[in-house]
Amino acid sequence: MSPLSEHLQARQAQVDAALDRLTPPESTVPATIHKAMRYSLFAGGKRIRPVLCLDAAAAVSEMATGALEAACSLEMIHTYSLIHDDLPALDNDDYRRGKPTNHKVFGEAMAILAGDSLLTLAFRNLARIAGLDAERKVALIEELSTASGTDDGMIGGQVIDIESERLPPTAELLAQIHRAKTGALLRASVRMGAICGGADAGKFEAISQYGEHVGLAFQIVDDILDVEESSEALGKTAGKDAAQGKITFPAVYGLEVSRTMAADECAKAHAALALFGDRALRLHQIADLIVHRKS
Repeated sequence: MSPLSEHLQARQAQVDAALDRLTPPESTVPATIHKAMRYSLFAGGKRIRPVLCLDAAAAVSEMATGALEAACSLEMIHTYSLIHDDLPALDNDDYRRGKPTNHKVFGEAMAILAGDSLLTLAFRNLARIAGLDAERKVALIEELSTASGTDDGMIGGQVIDIESERLPPTAELLAQIHRAKTGALLRASVRMGAICGGADAGKFEAISQYGEHVGLAFQIVDDILDVEESSEALGKTAGKDAAQGKITFPAVYGLEVSRTMAADECAKAHAALALFGDRALRLHQIADLIVHRKS
């Protein structure tokens, strides 16, 4: 088996090729919106959500259908959320992945529309998956829309995050924010892969538990990195959480306890995969990578 770094590079290339195929070319009229969409979509992301989707599908079945399209839809939703998060009305960031943010290049109006367009395109791609039965298409659309939405989903988490700025940091508020804001889409990534693989109830529950723990570990590490790493290392403005009075894991628990919590969540993610045996090796490796990353 190839090293994880080679596996990730291969997965990223696979996803990039599919995103290129599924996203209108820059020359498509109106050209400006397609340039803006593709600017952020191909800005050099790690593709962690698509990779999780593809590797969850592979852990469940050798014959998964539609996993690549599902993976691309996840990346479109993630990218739309970043474009909108960076806007002046929200986090007001000038850089993302080491490049000027979408609104800095195309203006605020076009950035809003680029995010809207990626959101819309994500669901069109799911509806058009060839060879997948209608029941599983509906399940994928429900999974992604729920994880992206207001009821314990990404947008709901963003709302709580905004409304809680400058409030005393509490464990309860922190859990509400990050279970929804970051965790929901990471959990959906592995669940959508499992749906494409035709997972039975036991495997679906196991992969869901893995997603819960990996999602929480990811956010804890993100909060730690915002404190400890430079803007150059992160590819975005460091230290903004504290400057904006955000409720984060270090703010609630301190850095050392936060590190311990991330390691605990990683261990729980590993335990959740016992049902899959060697088929889940890549998911084990990704859990470790998430906890030990530096950007």
